[in-house]
Amino acid sequence: MSLPPIARVRQAVRQPRVADVPAAIALAIRSSRISDRIPPGGTVALTVGSRGIAGIDQIARAAVATLRDLGFQPFVVAAMGSHGGGTAEGQRALLAEFGVTEKSLGCPIRSEMDTVILGTDGFGLPIHFDRNAFEADGIVLLNRIKPHTSFTGRYESGLLKMLTIGLGKRQGAAQVHKLGLPGLKRMLPEVGSFLLAQTRVALGLALLENAEEHTARVVAVEPEELLAVEPQLLDESRDLMARLPFDQIDVLVVGELGKNYSGTGLDPNVIGRQRVETMPDLPRPIVTRLAVLDLSEETRGNGLGIGLADLTTDRLVKALDPTPMRVNSMTSNFLTRARVPLALPTDRDVFAACLDTCWRIDRAEARMVIIPNTLELTSFYVTAPLTDEVESNASLSFETPFTPIPFDAGGTLDQETLYPESVRARRTSGRNHGSQ
Repeated sequence: MSLPPIARVRQAVRQPRVADVPAAIALAIRSSRISDRIPPGGTVALTVGSRGIAGIDQIARAAVATLRDLGFQPFVVAAMGSHGGGTAEGQRALLAEFGVTEKSLGCPIRSEMDTVILGTDGFGLPIHFDRNAFEADGIVLLNRIKPHTSFTGRYESGLLKMLTIGLGKRQGAAQVHKLGLPGLKRMLPEVGSFLLAQTRVALGLALLENAEEHTARVVAVEPEELLAVEPQLLDESRDLMARLPFDQIDVLVVGELGKNYSGTGLDPNVIGRQRVETMPDLPRPIVTRLAVLDLSEETRGNGLGIGLADLTTDRLVKALDPTPMRVNSMTSNFLTRARVPLALPTDRDVFAACLDTCWRIDRAEARMVIIPNTLELTSFYVTAPLTDEVESNASLSFETPFTPIPFDAGGTLDQETLYPESVRARRTSGRNHGSQ
């Protein structure tokens, strides 16, 4: 049986954007009270994590330059919990992939995993904190504010999480996650409040991004205001997120999974699946059959989140590196997301299996959506049964007529043709240009 044709849809979403991000970073730092909190010539630990923050190399460079201009001695501290295999070398390598190096920044990068124990939390577990950051004269928390991929709460992914988990290094991250979701939701504000009082946090630099992965806003957050301000920024970030505009999808095919797109590889806020022990899935969208075709190169074999899918390809399974997946899963205590689903030889086989098992009698009846990843959602492809919903939604418009799904002779989906502006297409284009 043949596969149904697809058409490209454009989704118009609110897209505020900072015109000059380095200048906004400099202004945020200079307009803050940081000079009242750190002595002249003092050392400043600037946090940089493992998330794929847009332009993080330029942002970090601007922050370092501004701190130095103010008379401080900045250095970057790798603040990413257990990522990078939970090693100093792995975390330094992750930063380098983002263009964050000592050469590019003009300052030291300290990625050692040593921590100090500053006390115990409400469960009696030790509170670990990065030794380099603790010994600095001041700490600048730099991070993006966004909905978390595992739970919903007053504090999710942002400055407080950077403080409690990122700077907790591998041991601290493990302790905060030790009791699963109940512990995580309780420990973020509890341990965060403790650390704000016990460490030299001098400033928070909160970044908000729009649906096209551009910086939408830069906010300087004074430490005494952090607990009150961050929930407001989280609500603003949630409003900026792009989502799939359908409540029910029979088949969702994702081109690439990777930690450069989401900490969970596939963002649960987009696909509607949590797959966290004891926790229900999100109310929308409801996806009957979900498939992932590839790992991104940037994720370096870490296929965490593959357990959210029902089907995948043999080549994705072969590309998995079990070591970082094991470290992430055992640290977070969310094991379901690392389970490997059924794998098939080709992309065409995956599409066919999805359509044949999505509870529709005829493949042509299937409400199918194809996206490049769970981050880039301003355009996507749909099958004909979704036409009425597209045409009745003022934020959606068809960009192409319905045409056959583009597979090569080996049955591999031509993702670069489908999404010429995607991360994958830019990566491939850069490689081809460099080989000429």
